[in-house]
Amino acid sequence: MTRFIVLIPARLASTRLPDKPLADIAGLPMVVRVAQRAHESAAGRVVVAGDDARIIEACKAHGIEALLTRQDHASGSDRLSEACAQLGLSDDAIVVNVQGDEPLIDPSLIDAVAQTLSDHPGAAMSTAAHAIDSVQEFANPNVVKTVLDANGYALYFSRAPIPWWRDGFADAGPNKLPPSPPALRHIGIYGYRAGFVRQFPSLPPAPVEGTEALEQLRALWHGHRIAVHVSEHAPGPGIDTPEDLARVRALFAAP
Repeated sequence: MTRFIVLIPARLASTRLPDKPLADIAGLPMVVRVAQRAHESAAGRVVVAGDDARIIEACKAHGIEALLTRQDHASGSDRLSEACAQLGLSDDAIVVNVQGDEPLIDPSLIDAVAQTLSDHPGAAMSTAAHAIDSVQEFANPNVVKTVLDANGYALYFSRAPIPWWRDGFADAGPNKLPPSPPALRHIGIYGYRAGFVRQFPSLPPAPVEGTEALEQLRALWHGHRIAVHVSEHAPGPGIDTPEDLARVRALFAAP
């Protein structure tokens, strides 16, 4: 297994769920739950990069390494860039970005994303996807899709239903799933080489990135390659809203 570090960006402000990283899940703050799952992976180190002293204090109270980053970062990747600089990571160090609102993330998925980047030396990034089995998901613009080339690199990411089955969708649109290749749902976990993390915020945003509201398109726009691990399983539910939080709390409370 390749050596890697997990970084978990955590921002206290959230319009849909205020103080989200500190939300209680079965007696522990959400961000601590996420870090605990990350510690079950093969990562050599797990670090939370928070924007508020309360996040740092909550992590340290439960034995989780954390560092304080600026509050004015526009995105999680900007926060990762500062964290890599603070930690003094070498350019070739592999960093896996685990979102701070996924307390049910599969540790083996973290390992797979790190290994995928290690196995693809031509890639600046890695990520994950899984086959879509629902027409509703395929058509949902909140579900990000991707298509891959023959070597497992992403060709594109989109909120639109891709690949578009020309003949199958000719009459009624996407009312069924394309047969082959399977439609893939993107999973929001990323592996990076630390040198690229530091470079990424300085890359000009891509016009298509603004159109789709997908930051990873910036990397493709500038010619960087993204290797994709195709998982057999869908990820555990993330938390964006109070309703999501209630569902995850119920899962933790179940016997």
